[in-house]
Amino acid sequence: MKIRDFGVEIWMNAYENHCQYNLAETCVQSLSVGELLDLSGRREAVLEELAATRLTYGDIEGSPRLRQAIAGLYQSIAPEQITVTNGAIGANALTMLALVEPGDQVISVLPTYQQHYSIPESIGAQVHILRLREETGWLPDPEELRGLVRAAGGRVKLININNPTTPTGSVMEEPLLRELVEIARSAGAWLLCDEVYRGLCHQGEAYTASVADLYEKGISTGSMSKTYSLAGLRLGWVAGPAELWQLLSRHRDYHIISVGRLDDLLAATALECREAISARNLAICREGGRLLEEFVANQPRISYVKPKGGTTAFLKYDLPLESAQLCRKLQAETGVMLLPGSALDVEGYLRIGYCNDPAITKAGLAIFDRWLEEQA
Repeated sequence: MKIRDFGVEIWMNAYENHCQYNLAETCVQSLSVGELLDLSGRREAVLEELAATRLTYGDIEGSPRLRQAIAGLYQSIAPEQITVTNGAIGANALTMLALVEPGDQVISVLPTYQQHYSIPESIGAQVHILRLREETGWLPDPEELRGLVRAAGGRVKLININNPTTPTGSVMEEPLLRELVEIARSAGAWLLCDEVYRGLCHQGEAYTASVADLYEKGISTGSMSKTYSLAGLRLGWVAGPAELWQLLSRHRDYHIISVGRLDDLLAATALECREAISARNLAICREGGRLLEEFVANQPRISYVKPKGGTTAFLKYDLPLESAQLCRKLQAETGVMLLPGSALDVEGYLRIGYCNDPAITKAGLAIFDRWLEEQA
């Protein structure tokens, strides 16, 4: 099987460990184990659980405790409809490998996480791109989606979206999601929504409606990485109808077997105190968003659509440089790391993460601002 190079991951691997100010980080400032234990309010009890845990395979499908905690994030999903995976990257890959066959018609938004269009392409599906545009707030246009469904002859196997979106931070409210659901239903298509940033809406209700709750063929993927600041656990999941769970289970045996028992225990602990983690993380997001908004307002070479959720924004820049050239030059000269839009197949933009350590965000933005002035 041939597959395209994964632009984002290759760039992060090449540059992430060689910067002073990481403004490409997509997780809310990561928690230490000690911080997680403190937020749980059960430090000693959790330490005892960890000490008593035998490092066997454990529950192949994920512990009942963990699956119950994940199911609690949804309105209509039972624990037995949860498939535990190695991160959301594993959840997305497992879902597409289980559903998509050569010759199938797949629709994916762009920009998005590259998995959503490159994996179906590698399987031999025909992938139609639903382009998101700055002038429409980086939200999908239902009419354009209907047009793509018609172009596919109404025979669409899978539609891929994500919400809140990456890299733009736009948020699809429930009315728009329901409209997309109706379009998917009209084609008999599965609707996969990558919801790794769900729980990080900056104003109002933190959690968006979930596609798994809105549609009988809705699939929601999530993880402990972004919203819960625990990327080091490498734990994610798929939530969807029972028929999907049965299909995923057969494929899981070839790709995952199980997740680590320590990861399982710490993820369950985190989800059981998610209100405390959410309060901490939303405060970081809002402060980072304030710093970013102030930077954009005072920097004439940068513009953006203000993000409403997630941890990243897509910055449009006014310099005679391609995005990869700009990012290499910026990091070499200042130590500030950004991600080029070209790594997301969109030129002329930069992805910035603003929810890492607030001190790094503040210092990195100040240095970036001065660098931009010097380029003038």
